[in-house]
Amino acid sequence: MKIYGLQKMTLLDYPGHVACTIFLSGCDFRCPFCHNFDLASGKLEPVMEEEELLAFLEKRRGLLDGAAITGGEPCLSPGLPSLLQKIRSMGFSVKLDTNGFHPMRLKEIIEAGLVDYVAMDIKNSPGKYALTTGTAVHDPVSFLTPLNESISLLMQSSVDYEFRTTVVAQFHEEEDFHQIGQMIRGARRHFLQKFTDRDTVPFEGLSAPSDNSMRRYLDIMASYVDEAGLRGVD
Repeated sequence: MKIYGLQKMTLLDYPGHVACTIFLSGCDFRCPFCHNFDLASGKLEPVMEEEELLAFLEKRRGLLDGAAITGGEPCLSPGLPSLLQKIRSMGFSVKLDTNGFHPMRLKEIIEAGLVDYVAMDIKNSPGKYALTTGTAVHDPVSFLTPLNESISLLMQSSVDYEFRTTVVAQFHEEEDFHQIGQMIRGARRHFLQKFTDRDTVPFEGLSAPSDNSMRRYLDIMASYVDEAGLRGVD
């Protein structure tokens, strides 16, 4: 299996853990605000083979206690379950980032005990999902079926998890968060992440909401989930 990026240490990507972040390639979405668009589009060349990654982790035993697997969309990689098994067998805790559109792979991973924490994106309210993900959709209802299956799977499973939404001024407004709240009502936790523009973002002209807007959105989400939080807001 090929690895497309490795951040050797992070205190942010897997909260509560000293971890590395492993990047896999490919995604079924083309979100206009994506920070990893080259990974999502498959344009990047791999930086190492799986064997080199495992050798790195072997040397970091005792220094790192976790690994965050991200992308792109990791669930698109056929070798993901095998990679997770190898990482966990070395004693590392595993966090998986996912867009939620691969519920069968997610179920397989959870039931096999291959992941300790799942962070799943909720991109927007149902009516804006296709726009927000840069996806052409002919049947909006069936399009969101995998997402809703993954939401139910996480909320009914014993694995720890969070839902999260990257908030972009041009894509989100108050009503969207009422609808997102209804989608995940009763969830364990949901985080709002303030969009940050970078050179890697594919579309120009996007901006972050104000901190006051973020706090209003937080108040809305707090009425739907057990724990609501902000990221990227002072």
